[in-house]
Amino acid sequence: MSENKSQQNSVIVESIDQEGRGVARIEGKVIFIEGALTGEMVSYSSYRKKPSFELAQVTQIHKSSAMRVQPKCAHFGVCGGCSMQHLDARAQVAVKQRILEDSLWHIGKVKAETMLRPIYGQAWGYRERARLSVRHVIKKGKTLVGFHEKRSSYVADMQHCEILAPKIAGLLPLLAELISGLSIRDRLPQIEVAVGEHVDALVLRVMDPPSGEDEAALRAFADLHEIQFWLQSGGYDSIIPFHPLDAPALTYSLPEFGITMPFAPSEFTQVNSALNRVMISRAMRLLDPQPGERIADFFCGLGNFTLPIARSGAQVLGIEGSAALVERARQNAATNGLAGNAKFAAMNLFEMTEAGFTQLGSFDKLLIDPPRDGALELVKSLGGENAPRRIVYVSCNPATLARDAQVLVQIHGYTLKAAGVMNMFPHTSHVESIALFERM
Repeated sequence: MSENKSQQNSVIVESIDQEGRGVARIEGKVIFIEGALTGEMVSYSSYRKKPSFELAQVTQIHKSSAMRVQPKCAHFGVCGGCSMQHLDARAQVAVKQRILEDSLWHIGKVKAETMLRPIYGQAWGYRERARLSVRHVIKKGKTLVGFHEKRSSYVADMQHCEILAPKIAGLLPLLAELISGLSIRDRLPQIEVAVGEHVDALVLRVMDPPSGEDEAALRAFADLHEIQFWLQSGGYDSIIPFHPLDAPALTYSLPEFGITMPFAPSEFTQVNSALNRVMISRAMRLLDPQPGERIADFFCGLGNFTLPIARSGAQVLGIEGSAALVERARQNAATNGLAGNAKFAAMNLFEMTEAGFTQLGSFDKLLIDPPRDGALELVKSLGGENAPRRIVYVSCNPATLARDAQVLVQIHGYTLKAAGVMNMFPHTSHVESIALFERM
């Protein structure tokens, strides 16, 4: 990495990229400028130079965009948790919709017949899952609890966070004070946050066992602030509840479908439960499951989409790579009285083949909700005579959605009927989207 602290000539920002950076060009070289918005004239300072591009940060704004707003968070620009607070919230969603459309066309060479109305959701205090870093800094004489600084392994000195669930955000300085007084303060690098409907769980990563005095302090803190501490001494299988042991179970609910979903703090759930409900509602309208249909839910996790599909009366098979999550999904189906309609299996979907898909039997419809890597091998396997007539694809990465859409449309003959974004992570560059494919 080369450093260049000198101010550059002013440039006009042409667009915003998938990381929320302004994009400008000088003599054919692309400049990615953090903190710059489309249409602005800015000066910048480069912190990395390559032959074909530079990475930079804005140093001065000569002409400001009408969409620029004052960031709500005092730590914006230092903390790496958000990258778009300086852009109006509705404009952020418009940027993400454009990123989706551009990805579909430039990567997948496909275009949706209809662009769905974006789903916005609440702008602040939405984040109910987070991984907070912890570091005791001798030079500052205190412990820091928060997200990493931008482009750094340092922990940001945060007193509050505007996107975390409000109760957790308010606990940040109190947690720092608590940990600063523990004997294992240098052996506690991380806190995993899981907010449920009836309990807020904080998983402390402890490299050494807490002392008796540490345990007493943790119990007192948990009781005072009505949270539950869990301890993690090794891998995820080492996570155990610490205090209080009689706390309610972690759950989230899907009232539209009469479903309650228990989960463990180590199990994947969406960070934004309110937006998750709206996302599921849209997915069900697009999928339109009917009694008597046979539907597959690939990358089903703990049953987030599987159980709403089953509630429709359709027979649904949920498939997930993690055997532990499959077992959780079975338990959730039983808890909600849906074990008769929802079955589950563990399978490595990144190694799916056409023969493997055929062995699963025929499906009327599919729901696919993969991680960022997408579902390339799965969609490549759908070319047989039993290919489902409708697919709803939920994506957290427009690039892999576009790649997979190209296979579905140009190789397997599907039509991309509709696509749109869902603002699961406001003020970040993360793009959550949904697409509907149909095959005649």
